[in-house]
Order: sequence, then C-alpha cells, then structure tokens
Amino acid sequence: MNGKSTLRSGSRRAFLQLSAAATAAMAFRIATEASLAAEDRTVYHPGAVVIDANENPLGPCDAARKAIVDMAPQGGRYSYWLKEEFVKTFTEMEGLKPEYLRVFPGSSEPLHFSVLAFTSPYRSYVTADPGYEAGMRAANVSGARTVKTPLTKTYSHDIKAMLAAAPDAGLFYVCTPNNPTGTMTPHSAIEQLLAAKPKGSVVLVDEAYIHFSDGVSAIDLVKANQDVIVLRTFSKIYGMAGIRCGMAIGRPDLLAKVENFGGWSAMPITAVAAATASLKHEHLVSERKQLNAAIRQKTFDWLATQGYSYTPSQANCFMLDAKRPTKEVIDAMAARNVYIGRPWPVWPTHVRITVGTQPEMEAFQEAFQAVIKNSTTTGYVPSSKPRRSYPDGQSWPVVSA
Repeated sequence: MNGKSTLRSGSRRAFLQLSAAATAAMAFRIATEASLAAEDRTVYHPGAVVIDANENPLGPCDAARKAIVDMAPQGGRYSYWLKEEFVKTFTEMEGLKPEYLRVFPGSSEPLHFSVLAFTSPYRSYVTADPGYEAGMRAANVSGARTVKTPLTKTYSHDIKAMLAAAPDAGLFYVCTPNNPTGTMTPHSAIEQLLAAKPKGSVVLVDEAYIHFSDGVSAIDLVKANQDVIVLRTFSKIYGMAGIRCGMAIGRPDLLAKVENFGGWSAMPITAVAAATASLKHEHLVSERKQLNAAIRQKTFDWLATQGYSYTPSQANCFMLDAKRPTKEVIDAMAARNVYIGRPWPVWPTHVRITVGTQPEMEAFQEAFQAVIKNSTTTGYVPSSKPRRSYPDGQSWPVVSA
C-alpha cells in the first residue's frame, strides 16, 4: 500500500471515528448525581432515609426561599439582567473579572461541555478511580479514551500517575473534595499537574464540595491565567440541588470553547435569585460546614467503635468498607428503608454514605448494624432528641458529644 493509500485509509478511519462521536452526541444525555443515583433507585416508602445522592436535607436557606417566592410572579419573563447581578456579586466576592465566569443550571453541564471541548479520539480524559463518573459518560460521546488512575494512600488524586498514564491527555479531571470519598487533593498537587501536563491540555477542578472542607480553592490559578477551569455548584452546601444553579470559572478563551457546546442561555430566574441571596448570607457556609462536620464526626466515631474503616472525608459523603459485597449491602439497607449510594467497582466492598441529619445517621447506624448482623429488624423511628434553630431558619438536631 502506497503512502497516499495509507493516508486515505487513516483519514477514513478518523472520519468514521468522528462521525460515530457526532452520532452519539445527537443522543447525548447529561449524567448528573441525581441520574446516576436514580439508575438503581426504587420508589421510596414513607419514612425513608435517603442518603444516596449527596443531597443537603436542609434545602435552601430562608433568604433563598424568600427570593424564590418573591421572584415567582416574574416567571413569565427571561430577566437576563438577574444573571448579570449574580455574576457581579460572585466576581466581586472572589476578585475576578466578570468575563471569567459563566453561569449554568448546576455544574453538570459545564463538566460535560468541558469534556466535549477538550477531549477527542486523540486526546484522553483522565480521572481518579474511584471518582465521579459523569465525565466518563461525556468522554464516551467525544470518543476519547478514559484513563482511570487509583487514588494515593492518602486518598488524593495521584498526579504523577495521571501524567504518566496519559501523555495524550486533553483534560485532567480533579474533584476535590473527591466524590465519592470526600477526600482532598492539595492545592500544591494541582499546581504540579498544571506545570507538568501536556501542552494544550486543560485541568478541570470540580469544587462542588469545597465549602464543606478546609481546602484551598483553585480560583487563584484561574486569576493567574493558567490552563484551568473551576466548577462550582449551589447543589451541595447551599441546598439547591433541585433548583439548579452552578458556574464555570476560567480564562475567557477556555470558557468560549466550553460555550460552543451550550450554555449562557436564559437561566431559571428563581435559581439565580436564590443563589444571589445565598451568596449574600454572611454566615450560611460556616454554619452548615460546622454542622455537617459535627454529624460526620459523630458517625465516624460510631463506625470506629464498631471496627469499620472509612475515608477521612471533608465533605458531606464518605466511603465505608462494609466488608461484604457492595450491592448486597445496598439492597439489604433498602429493605430496611435506608437508601445509600451506588457501587464503585474498583472498591467492591465499599459503600458511599451521604451525611444527613443526625436522626438520619442514627437510623443508618441501626440499619447498618442490623444488616451486618443479618438481623430481620426493619423500620425507621425518628429521633426524639431536642432540636435547635439556626439563623438561616432551618432546624437540625442538637449534636451531643
């Protein structure tokens, strides 16, 4: 076969690969935490304990709820300027230029669009294992090779392994705190990744759970005009998973490539109003962070007394080694009306637990203990412990020592 024939053959092969990706894109369905949880989810029974999708049971703060109610009568109009107010509020808080921010209905869309923008049959998608799966679904659409690397012994992303495994990388995905482990990847490691990555590749830092942690945001790397995009969402600590507001933060030229696949359209005005009100709530993040940490630690203390290991989470989820097949534990817990997270095949005996309210975690403990002991007891009895109200208008139980 002569050189021209070889070239034509390679071109046809490339064309077919790209055509297949384009065909897949026509049927593209964005994966979210909700849709991934729902793949194995059944109808909940009354009184169910739902700790399977990293949701915040508090919901929006009172200021956000009021903003939604006040905005609802204007729901017949697009009101684009509300998004401009939100952008102004956030960028002034973070010291960013407005053109470094794009707003989306949650962070799932910019995650998927980033994968489509920066990966291809020739540029790989690199992630951690276990890690959040949504980007892998998008890589299937772009035709990219998905490269999964194990976490380090301290449960952070293994930057050296990620670099070594994919010299053809188009996008490195770093979720910190990581979903499902809730563990941090140090800021210094992200800096190392940016310094050593292949030319033209981009680092996507997902900070969906950053507010629960003591970690340092990567937004400073955006300000330094690095090849990095940071994702944020109001679904987690702000309790707006069902309301949908998130953002991508990055250099304007990178955001423009993401926007080629969608975005910057009319946002739900109630979501924008609620998000803006949440940003202006001075103590909301610190209060919810403290409360989540207290309930999480109390759960960890109980697990330790029972001899179970878990990941040292700084988020509202963690991985627990149940010491038996994951699906078996998930099904047995569901039979007791307690719904926990989905499996990650790389850790076949681990289950992901979302940190809920204190009564929910007590119900989890009772059900988990029954499952492990093969008990036939079922049911969920709400805690009768006293509750106290917080300034954001929500009521959670007292967390005793």
